[in-house]
Amino acid sequence: MIALDQAIETLLRQASPVSRVETVATLDALGRVLAEPVVSGIAVPPLDNSEMDGYAVRSADLTHVPASLPVSQRIQAGQVGQPLAAGSAARIFTGAPIPAGCDAIVPQEATQLQADRVVVLAMPTPGQWIRPAGMDIAAGAKVLARGTRLRPPHVGLAASVGLANLTVYRRLKVGVLFTGDELAMPGDPLPEGRIYNSNRFLLSALLRGLGCEVIDLGIVPDRLEPTRQALVRAAEQADLVISCGGVSVGEADYVRAAVQAEGAIDLWQIAMKPGKPLAFGQVRGVPFIGLPGNPVSGLVTFAMLARPFILKRQGAIELLPRAIPMRADFEVRQAGARRELLRVRVTDQGCLQAFAVQNSAVLTSAAWADGLADIEVGRRVARGDEVPYLPFSELFG
Repeated sequence: MIALDQAIETLLRQASPVSRVETVATLDALGRVLAEPVVSGIAVPPLDNSEMDGYAVRSADLTHVPASLPVSQRIQAGQVGQPLAAGSAARIFTGAPIPAGCDAIVPQEATQLQADRVVVLAMPTPGQWIRPAGMDIAAGAKVLARGTRLRPPHVGLAASVGLANLTVYRRLKVGVLFTGDELAMPGDPLPEGRIYNSNRFLLSALLRGLGCEVIDLGIVPDRLEPTRQALVRAAEQADLVISCGGVSVGEADYVRAAVQAEGAIDLWQIAMKPGKPLAFGQVRGVPFIGLPGNPVSGLVTFAMLARPFILKRQGAIELLPRAIPMRADFEVRQAGARRELLRVRVTDQGCLQAFAVQNSAVLTSAAWADGLADIEVGRRVARGDEVPYLPFSELFG
């Protein structure tokens, strides 16, 4: 068996980003990967502006407090006021440009309004409550790097520098197929001995969550020739082929043999639990990943291996999940020969609670959990020990 980290390195070495790019509206760019850096043509904010509702003043005019000043003008956000006359104040609102001559804002809470004059109750200091031009972004600054996978703040940042469109890598096309004579589709009657095909829905959701275009080849019977045909059809249409099931050593597991007949298997069996029978190779030159059929095994191997491979093929630069050290509220009494990824969730006390049944067929454990505890090979864990925690937000987002 191959160590998980070694398997990840092997996959990433063979993951080349798609070459074609396209222009999309910034409003529609969520989840896409930038093919060009975003450089700001403007300063943000473009002008000095007020951080508070209050009064714009010249601090030199105020030698003592309380002090009464005439209110010479009113400046709202989006308006440019007149230069501030000496010995006066301007009513100003949050985000409004600072008038020439002003060097401080007095918050309205530190004032009293008396007819057309304002009484300043607290002595201001120069620069107080003023956001300088370019405080967020300087003109000419690179604000987003090529390879950034766009999340909501990134989209907002691009819009803040005036970009209505962005250049992104095209979507990755992923052909998926699901093997097993036992599989039935939700909505159909469930004959005795059959199970509903949850993997079809799970994998499609995972891929769409990564912004992939899914090409669904459906359920493939447990026979060699139909499996070969389905793999070839997928390879003819897709940038990546993923199968669920049929990659273990059972007599009815035909995927591995089918891939070897139409391409090659470069990697098989990972020293991880769940998810040992993962396969990686190529079908007629198109990369292939074979996920285990047990739903939790498929979910975990997708998160740990397929996801970083897909992200790199999409052109992304951040590929691997970030682990958070957290205290365990569970025990691992027996050191394992495989790296184990336990379904856990964070308690109100800030510890990790493990699901009671860690069987790879129990999909309930993944629905209950909010992440995985990453237990290294040969490690025992006592309650209170610190373990790496991988939130699902790092694994599926």
